[in-house]
Amino acid sequence: MAEYLVLIYENEADYAKGDQGVFDEVMKAHNDFGSTHGASIRGGNALQPTSTATSIRGTRTDSVTVTDGPFAETKEALGGYYLIEAPDLDAAIEIAKQVPARFGGVEVRPVMVFD
Repeated sequence: MAEYLVLIYENEADYAKGDQGVFDEVMKAHNDFGSTHGASIRGGNALQPTSTATSIRGTRTDSVTVTDGPFAETKEALGGYYLIEAPDLDAAIEIAKQVPARFGGVEVRPVMVFD
């Protein structure tokens, strides 16, 4: 079995416009997803809004710049993720299709294995 990271990208503005009912619906959808795919889920978390992000650019040998905000200003931002285990990419995609992303979509990426 391989591990895949399912990145959830959504429009934060749509959540900001929503009320408690929207939040409750989304949370129920994630709870349902967890109940259905609990055997495949290895981890996951929701992230705070991009307004809380701090970006760091540079290396130890270059000058390092620390700024408030995400790396890129985009309509859809990374809002959370699931780490899943699946036999192959096709199976991971089938699971990822069911990840709640009411205001956006998801990206599936294999986790790199170092020997």
